Amino acid sequence: MLTYEELKTKPRELLAATGLKGEEFEALLKAFAESYSEAYPESQTMTGEVRQRRVGGGSKPKLAKLEDRLLFILVYQKTYPLQTMLGLQFGLSQGQANKWVHRLLPVLQRALQRMGQAPARDGEQVAEHELAQAGGPDLVIDGTERRRQRPVDKEAQGEQYSGKKSAHRQKRGVSQHA
Repeated sequence: MLTYEELKTKPRELLAATGLKGEEFEALLKAFAESYSEAYPESQTMTGEVRQRRVGGGSKPKLAKLEDRLLFILVYQKTYPLQTMLGLQFGLSQGQANKWVHRLLPVLQRALQRMGQAPARDGEQVAEHELAQAGGPDLVIDGTERRRQRPVDKEAQGEQYSGKKSAHRQKRGVSQHA
């Protein structure tokens, strides 16, 4: 079973699994802990009901430690594996992996917002972001060419010919020069 305890001493593997260095993981863990305690207070069950037993009663979850929960959701976000494969890595069934993904994704999003690191989801926000306004090199987006039927008209053939041997292709792609 994959745990943070074994990965924290292996910086290359931690970076490969999560996309974060050890100190970045630790900083995110603090914000994640705060967001997790807000979303799931100890006075309530996971379903939001008032606890009838004290914390720790009942069966123990496979992802008992908070750092393992963060590792789990970061591995999911970075590699986006099938839930069955994710479950195999963390000793869970596919159904349990699904429940943990849906439980932890909102917590991770709140933690990133708390740190000011949440990605912009709205196109207008991206366009107004300081990095987008800073300028930079010319933008070239190289698209793909799709095969198309060869036009009968010789002039149209010349316009549509992409330069590739024996194939007429629809040119797709955008280039913009500043």
